[in-house]
Amino acid sequence: MKKKYEDLVKKLTEKYPERQKEFITGSSEEVKRLYTPEDTKDTDYDRDVGYPGLYPFTRGVQPTMYRGRLWTMRQYAGFGTAEESNQRYKFLLSQGQTGLSIAFDLCTQIGYDSDDPMSAGEVGKVGVAIDSLADMEILFDGIPLDKVSTSMTINAPAAIILAMYIAVAEKQGVTPDKLKGTIQNDILKEYIARGTYIFPPKPSMRLITNIFEYCSKYVPNWNTISVSGYHIREAGSTAAEEIAFTLADGIAYVQAAIDTGLEVDNFAPRISFFFNAHNDLFEEVAKFRAARRLWAQIMKERFRAENPKSQMLRFHTQTGGSTLTAQQPDNNIVRVTIQALSAVLGGTQSLHTNSKDEALALPTEESVRIALRTQQILGFESGVTNTVDPLAGSYFVEKMTDEIEKQAKEYIQHIDDLGGMVEAIEKGYVQKQIQNSAYKYQKQIEKNERIIVGVNKFITKEESPKNLLRVDEKVEILQVQKLYKTKAERNEKKVHESLEKMRNISRTQENIFPIILEAVKTYATLGEICNVLREEFGEYNEQLVL
Repeated sequence: MKKKYEDLVKKLTEKYPERQKEFITGSSEEVKRLYTPEDTKDTDYDRDVGYPGLYPFTRGVQPTMYRGRLWTMRQYAGFGTAEESNQRYKFLLSQGQTGLSIAFDLCTQIGYDSDDPMSAGEVGKVGVAIDSLADMEILFDGIPLDKVSTSMTINAPAAIILAMYIAVAEKQGVTPDKLKGTIQNDILKEYIARGTYIFPPKPSMRLITNIFEYCSKYVPNWNTISVSGYHIREAGSTAAEEIAFTLADGIAYVQAAIDTGLEVDNFAPRISFFFNAHNDLFEEVAKFRAARRLWAQIMKERFRAENPKSQMLRFHTQTGGSTLTAQQPDNNIVRVTIQALSAVLGGTQSLHTNSKDEALALPTEESVRIALRTQQILGFESGVTNTVDPLAGSYFVEKMTDEIEKQAKEYIQHIDDLGGMVEAIEKGYVQKQIQNSAYKYQKQIEKNERIIVGVNKFITKEESPKNLLRVDEKVEILQVQKLYKTKAERNEKKVHESLEKMRNISRTQENIFPIILEAVKTYATLGEICNVLREEFGEYNEQLVL
């Protein structure tokens, strides 16, 4: 039969050649014309694929997946003041969103108050401005924190923002053990791909492991880190590089926690991951499945984790921001739908769908609603949630899952050979790999070897976009006024005492998180706390990689 098929193909292609010489994935890997049982002959079902909810979790971390409940539908949101963002969150919850996902402005992300000269022109622009506990109280006003799951994209100041969240919850009468959600808290990928770092790697890793320890005792339902491949992919990595570098970061965090004396099964169940979803549907599905299987192996074989929850890779997905185009922005609705479908078929635990106008500005309420409805239609109308891992057994998907896992293992081995992820970053290895992949992808677009609809093909004349969301310049003035009011009303003696206590503890090996929580409750500002830690820990200076 194989020979008969090959003869048929030869006869046809001599008369009607295939439309291009080579077919490739989004990561430039070759795609064969046809996949057959020969491509999966080495696959052992029980060993490599298995059953959902059981090691190696290739098919999912829950036995019934979306037949039990759908993924958490989040829309990453935040802009301007806490008051404005609070209204957007209430709007999203009223539209059926099932979890909050908080975007902080750049000043907050790198530890500066709104009145700092470094913050000029950036306050409230790409997220909500949070200077103190007073802003956090407004941000979650009227939102019961024991009823929602909250994800917060914050890294260098993650301990401070988490402390503020715990303090707000206590003011609502919600004890820390009732809180559910995630802080990103992944500093290594900031050095690699994103840039919102403050402190050098060693003290940054200390802050992270201090959070692990504290939350394992007092905030047991909180995901203490979301190891992020999203930004690695946004920077230009391939799918295999995305999971390799993300899992290598995860290895570094687990090892750092173990080195401080923590037992792996006491903290590993609360580690979560954050991945990107791009346009190549089958490659993305295979990537998610490969990541799950590989992490299970790492936790079981390298770290001897015995708790199945320590071996499970639970992840949030966001559709690919870098894939959105300013040209013909309505096309982005289609792109996001394909990307969201890949995340669902790949078994995500929560999902953010980008809005059509995000290549141009912060999303409007209308475009956010369409993005949320995309998830709801997938969940309730498409039928793809009716069975677990519906693409399992596809010769193409299983082969691609194996190939991505193999490539990722090779990258991780090389990182191990370099001395681990921190050393690989300091040597520029990871950054260089991503730069090379990004350059290759961009050259393919420029040469028309890769078609982007509306960019290098199917181009139309367009009017300038209308009705975009713009953050009022008055936001900065209002935010600074609020900050001055908070400082005028707080007990300066308690603020000073807590900051000095934090300075002293920072010089020891003691867990610093409890004193950060104490400082936050005195209304010490995010900038004041970060400045003390800057003085004690120093600041990270990026190494140029060419």
